[in-house]
Amino acid sequence: MRYNQLLTSLGWAKATVAAVLLLSACTGTTPNAPVASSKNGNLNAVEAPMQRPKLVVGIVVDQMRYDYLYRYWSKYGNDGFKKMLSQGFNFKNTQYSYVPTYTGPGHASIYTGSVPAINGIIGNNWYDRNQKKDVYCVEDTTVQTVGSSSNAGLMSPANLRTTTITDELRLATNKQSKVVGVALKDRGSILPAGHLANGAYWFDSQSGNWITSTYYHEQLPQWVQEFNNRKLADQYLSQPWETLLPIEEYTESTADDMPWERALKGEKKPVFPHNVPAIRGKDFDLIRSVPAGNTITKDFALAALRGEELGKDEVTDFLTVSFSTPDYVGHSFGPNSIEAQDVFLRLDREMAELISTIENEVGKGEVLFFLTADHGAAHVPAFLQEMKVPAGVGSSAAVRDSVDAYLDKTYGKADWVERYMNQQIYLNRAVIESKQLDMADVQQRVANHVLRIDGVMRAVAATTLQSSNWGTGMMARVENGYNPKRSGDVVLLLEPGWFEGYGKEPKGTTHGSQANYDTHVPLIWYGWEVEAGESGAQAEVADIAATLAAWLYIQEPNGSVGKPLQEYMK
Repeated sequence: MRYNQLLTSLGWAKATVAAVLLLSACTGTTPNAPVASSKNGNLNAVEAPMQRPKLVVGIVVDQMRYDYLYRYWSKYGNDGFKKMLSQGFNFKNTQYSYVPTYTGPGHASIYTGSVPAINGIIGNNWYDRNQKKDVYCVEDTTVQTVGSSSNAGLMSPANLRTTTITDELRLATNKQSKVVGVALKDRGSILPAGHLANGAYWFDSQSGNWITSTYYHEQLPQWVQEFNNRKLADQYLSQPWETLLPIEEYTESTADDMPWERALKGEKKPVFPHNVPAIRGKDFDLIRSVPAGNTITKDFALAALRGEELGKDEVTDFLTVSFSTPDYVGHSFGPNSIEAQDVFLRLDREMAELISTIENEVGKGEVLFFLTADHGAAHVPAFLQEMKVPAGVGSSAAVRDSVDAYLDKTYGKADWVERYMNQQIYLNRAVIESKQLDMADVQQRVANHVLRIDGVMRAVAATTLQSSNWGTGMMARVENGYNPKRSGDVVLLLEPGWFEGYGKEPKGTTHGSQANYDTHVPLIWYGWEVEAGESGAQAEVADIAATLAAWLYIQEPNGSVGKPLQEYMK
């Protein structure tokens, strides 16, 4: 009896499975597909296969060295950097995988998940052999300025050769997602926002307005016009720059007046208080070099949040914000200055307001934030020399003159060097061809010659870069930064602690090298689906876009070389 009952039961089970499989075949579903939910008795409701944040906010701090997260720790508040670090996930060893490390390439790499060899943004500027002129990374003479009578709006992402993660979000949602880019610098706004943005906005020094180009709009949206009408730049520039704390408490920095610091334009000495109203001049350019530049960027980002109603529906939106002022201050005063420290203490407060306001208006837990930087910065060579650390400043003019003289002596007098920039020598290929010289031989001779110049550590010929593959290490960074259509014939690498400067007594600092002080940057994830933690695993800036793509269930940018980082966050 039990045996017969078992057979009957098995027959019923097989029939049931057969029916399910037949139904699956007819409906195009599989047994592993999301099952019907009986929640509230609704058998037709299907559990969502994914969840997305309502808003992604990408924050880039221009020239933020990784150590700034901890150098000023005791003086940060609890709701800015500390909040992100304590409640978010910190990748402590995040590096740029290419050289040169500049603002344009940095922002492009973050949002394309790629490298200059692929996305084409090999510098802030580069030499165009066909046009015989320098090209700015976001210049576009086919568009017009919107919001000012200046030429500051002749910009677009046309020179960017790949998609961005923001582009991919727009494509994945049939352009229902909104994407807005904000930065004082045009390249800090345009490159993150990508090709398909609803808008990218940057600051115009001539008018004091936030502007855009006809690539995005024929006229400024109403909310931008209303923001400009508030004349905040005038208001902020009417106040001197005093230290946030009593100046004697800036014990993490060198003294206020150091010989290697560059005074603000119009000042006699680089000391506090900086009399902004007295030195500002006729335009608004000074706001870039004082903490008010971060303040007005935060103000405009929040105006964009409200004006575009970002994060107000179920389709994920994306706000990109780049704080440009730390770069201007770093270049003038260096990373050990009181000015640099004061800017970051104040930026910590701006970050706190930005995060809390967005969370309050969109919903805590509904917003995914990430924080990173477009590059780091070198110590000022004069500062290192005083500390008895090897360092120095080279001259770009000396490199060009030396190469010209060497080739004159070797092959005869001619205009051998067309351009030298980004530590790359662009040889006059027409002359080389006219003399029927072997290009690879000339490049290698030049590479060997420049090793005689003080501060040059290594030089690599373009033909070598195109025929080799290093995969890892310093030379991989050179390879990743080399684009055959835009880069030079010989790439120079300077000794650690060295960079190229201008003038008889160069002051301030810069960036652009393969050294870790330029490539090591913060990467913190905070908010939606992020649990607190940290990892010392090596991550690359190109991983940011791939990580976002995995979280958003969308395609990676079409030049992406990064990997998702979620595995490290478990």
